[in-house]
Amino acid sequence: MNFFTPLEQFEINPIHPLRMFGLFDFDYTYTNSSHAIFITTLVAFLFLSLGIYKIKLIPSYWQSVVEMLYLFIVDIVKQQAGIKAIKYFPIIFTTFMFILFSNLVGLVPENFTSTSHIIITFTISLSFNIGFLMLGFITHGLSYLWFFVPSGAPKALLPLIVVIEVVSYCLRPFSLAIRLFANMMAGHTLLYILSSFVIALGQTKYFILGLLPFILVAAVVFLEIGIAFLQAYVFAILLTIYLNDALNINH
Repeated sequence: MNFFTPLEQFEINPIHPLRMFGLFDFDYTYTNSSHAIFITTLVAFLFLSLGIYKIKLIPSYWQSVVEMLYLFIVDIVKQQAGIKAIKYFPIIFTTFMFILFSNLVGLVPENFTSTSHIIITFTISLSFNIGFLMLGFITHGLSYLWFFVPSGAPKALLPLIVVIEVVSYCLRPFSLAIRLFANMMAGHTLLYILSSFVIALGQTKYFILGLLPFILVAAVVFLEIGIAFLQAYVFAILLTIYLNDALNINH
């Protein structure tokens, strides 16, 4: 797969066209984005499966890594949302692993980064936002509306404050989606530009000058690996904070 512009790597291209005609016209075309999601899911599944295969009292290196990630998310859920939020741990852990491996798989040459598309990140964040809103009303009933009324707020300013709180709540999925999408897109664009510079210098008689950009590319790759984990962590911790808002009303 050869790209001619930095943004061309983010184009969604069909691999196997598939449409269903009828009452509703559905497009089930298998694209490079669908393929990336499938690969991500498969890699994450194999990673976790190998970690729990033949579990030992003294864990192997692979088992230790899986247990570390498991306990890492458990601690986040407990600290941010309390012990009663543990039953929602599986969905938080699954989302964390999907985002983490989507980011990492996207760093492999010739692969597509699904989290670099805002439609993917926005779908995930909007689904959680709607789910937490429903959970809030299921847990607290109509008293959940007090969540939008900060305690101690001046009564004269309540109408304005409530509107601000509602708008802020509605903007949550946008902030979650844009943060992840923008970081992934910016990082991969930078890698493309630097890599193109290295390749261009390597094809000239001054190829030795490509050594510095090559070192820079290697440094950016390591940085992107760190950002891949950081963005998954930020996404997970914000989800648990929003989960806490749905389960616990401090009013």
